Amino acid sequence: MDGVDFRTVWLSDVHLGSRACRVGLLLDFLKRTKCETLYLVGDIIDIKSLRRSFFWPETHTEVLRLLLKKSQEGTRVVYIPGNHDDDLRALAGTRFGNIDVVLRDVHVTATGRRLLVLHGDEFDAVIHCGPVALILGSAAYVTLLLLNRFVHWVHEIFGRPYWSLAQHVKSRISKAQRFIDAFQRASLRAAADAGVDGVVCGHIHMADVIEHDGLVYCNDGDWVESCTAVVERHDGALELIAWRPAAQVAALPVPVQEAA
Repeated sequence: MDGVDFRTVWLSDVHLGSRACRVGLLLDFLKRTKCETLYLVGDIIDIKSLRRSFFWPETHTEVLRLLLKKSQEGTRVVYIPGNHDDDLRALAGTRFGNIDVVLRDVHVTATGRRLLVLHGDEFDAVIHCGPVALILGSAAYVTLLLLNRFVHWVHEIFGRPYWSLAQHVKSRISKAQRFIDAFQRASLRAAADAGVDGVVCGHIHMADVIEHDGLVYCNDGDWVESCTAVVERHDGALELIAWRPAAQVAALPVPVQEAA
């Protein structure tokens, strides 16, 4: 599929500088899509991982080149640092060419719906739930990501459909699901407190688009496990897409159509 054109794209949790980054699929996505506004919703560059063990192949540099090229060709790029690239929060309020660095933003869709955009790690302090470490960086999770990479490698060799072991395991851990539910509630509370119509975030590596009490919750997922993005089409409809090998785009369940 070539030349997919969106009004807005939200990406997060790319983790450039980490061996877990699915950079091949990300490059394919960036090359085959265009948009008016591109939100980079945190953890784009994994500075924490780079400090532990430096890893930076040419493909990761190519991602940055593509992002810069898009900004130079007219795409408005908004960079919202996350917890793995929080050093960049010191640059909040600055503008580099057509790239804005901010801590959070409010996006207005084509139909006037206002969406709070933030990474989501600010909710860790208010969510008292044990699986935070499991999901966001414990030794068990690092091991799971290593196994996840092996599964991807095997599937690519044998031409099997894309499948994420990490996503499969997390979806079956009840405590992890309770954390995800609590994160969603905290995100929606932040949207309600801000007086907007919904929220777009990342952080927990679990993509979803849902409506709750008149508010929309959009989590754009990640490019380590799920390889997903939230997009706004030119008519203002919000949709969660999964990008797959050979540029096969799969629409995930329950795209959100905005009310007229």
